[in-house]
Amino acid sequence: MMKWALLLSLAAVSTWAEIRTKVVEYKHDGQALEGWLTYDDTKVTPGQKRPAVLIVHQWKGLSDYEKKRAEMLAKLGYVAFAVDIYGKGVRPTAPQAASAEAGKYKNDRALLRGRVKAGLAELLKQEMVDSKKVAAIGYCFGGTTVLELARSGADVAGVVSFHGGLSSPTPEDAENIKTRVLALHGAVDPFVKPDEVLAFTEEMAKAKVDWQLVAYGDAVHSFTDWNAGNDASKGSAYNEKADKRSWEDMRQFFAEIFNEQAK
Repeated sequence: MMKWALLLSLAAVSTWAEIRTKVVEYKHDGQALEGWLTYDDTKVTPGQKRPAVLIVHQWKGLSDYEKKRAEMLAKLGYVAFAVDIYGKGVRPTAPQAASAEAGKYKNDRALLRGRVKAGLAELLKQEMVDSKKVAAIGYCFGGTTVLELARSGADVAGVVSFHGGLSSPTPEDAENIKTRVLALHGAVDPFVKPDEVLAFTEEMAKAKVDWQLVAYGDAVHSFTDWNAGNDASKGSAYNEKADKRSWEDMRQFFAEIFNEQAK
């Protein structure tokens, strides 16, 4: 019995050891930021470069949700880095506080772009990262952010917005986009209305961006967030079907932009 218990314990340690995580502190314009780096050490060998994914958080700041997504990406073989837009220790929990914090950056797109580009620069410093195979994904506020990263002209392979805001105060900046864009949208999201979706499609088309937009039926805002509850009448709710479909659409997009088979 003791020998069997020891074997189980060693197996558990071995499984746990596959996923490596590290808090990464960095700065932007003097503001201390704290990101979360995750990778699977069984899929990253010394000297081997791997594709990487930047993850941008929702309106309450970097949380366990983004860390879990980072772990999911690491298990697919990617180096994942969940960035911090708000600043070290700034993690609003109340909706009003979260809205105010997100508003600071939505109303100052130059600051928002600067923060996310600082996170990208930190990811590119990691020696295991293939700088030619980097994508960015974001949820809600983070979806808006990765679209701004694209509009800034960032040299990444692709960006994926999950139920993010699609509008831009400077739609002409789409002319700067040199990456592929995938927007994953809840078809009945009350916070991203049809006219905003239409304006986005016109913006992308006018700038001749390589873009896609997928709308999921019956999905409202936050459809990938398992913390959002199941009451769609509130406008934000988890939708398991849309969550799984959007994750698969992201995987296929990565397979295309990284020129490799889907994992």
